Amino acid sequence: MLLQVLYSVRSERQLVEQINYNLLFRWFVGLSIEDAVWSHSVFSKNRDRLIEFDAVTALFNATVEMAEQRGLLSGEHFSVDGTLIQAWAGHKSVRRKDGSDDDRPPEDWRGQPRSNDTHASRSDPEARLYRKSNAAPTLLSYLGHALTDNRHGLVVNAQASQANGTAERDIAAAMLEDARKANRLITVGADKNYDTQGFVQACRDMGVTPHVAQNIQRNGGSAIDARTTRHAGYAVSQIKRKCIEQCFGWGKTIGPIRQVMVRGLDKVDALFALTMAAYNLTRMRSLAQLRPQAAQ
Repeated sequence: MLLQVLYSVRSERQLVEQINYNLLFRWFVGLSIEDAVWSHSVFSKNRDRLIEFDAVTALFNATVEMAEQRGLLSGEHFSVDGTLIQAWAGHKSVRRKDGSDDDRPPEDWRGQPRSNDTHASRSDPEARLYRKSNAAPTLLSYLGHALTDNRHGLVVNAQASQANGTAERDIAAAMLEDARKANRLITVGADKNYDTQGFVQACRDMGVTPHVAQNIQRNGGSAIDARTTRHAGYAVSQIKRKCIEQCFGWGKTIGPIRQVMVRGLDKVDALFALTMAAYNLTRMRSLAQLRPQAAQ
């Protein structure tokens, strides 16, 4: 599965085919030239086992520990953001929860109001109708959340959730609570979506300094004032927080999280964590190549 993320392999059938003739892939998974390759159905049968025993989470945590041992993490300055993950389900699968439209064809939904309270997807019931902005289309989606360290942009926490209007701030607060356990005072950079009284106050209650971009157009004004913005560290966090888009961009162009090919929150969460683990590995490889040049 890690090879599938790193080399942009479209499906598990294609991955098995490539392992069959690619000697590098065979070496990576521990197969000799004579060994037979397993069936593609093995992935489906064992994915639940990986989730049950937190194998993907252990791999992700191992990349974070490796980065810490190499001195690549600051442990004090972080950035947080979320990204939209398109679910493996279409609009035709969205039906009323009470079954009142079972006698109608799936295509007959135009002009009918739909919401997550009254409708759900038959293909992926945990996916939610969601759109990022008024200009974006409504899609069945999940949300992926990442907490990155500002020193080199490495992901130190990753989690997927159902898509709703408050999930980004709720999950961010939970990830910051985990990050603060090992450090007394930390800072977090974030975009305007996090500029709310609730999130800013939650950060301050935890001992986290919220370097959130000001949303002056919000009703009631920004929750961040000059007591925070006057410090030089605030400007640095605003620059560094944009690096978090690199892990999302990599995960959607090289990795598989633009539209996941698994269904259910647990599987999407595991795939998102695996993608962020793969990003950390590639990022650390690039940093290792740059460090000798910097030393020269």
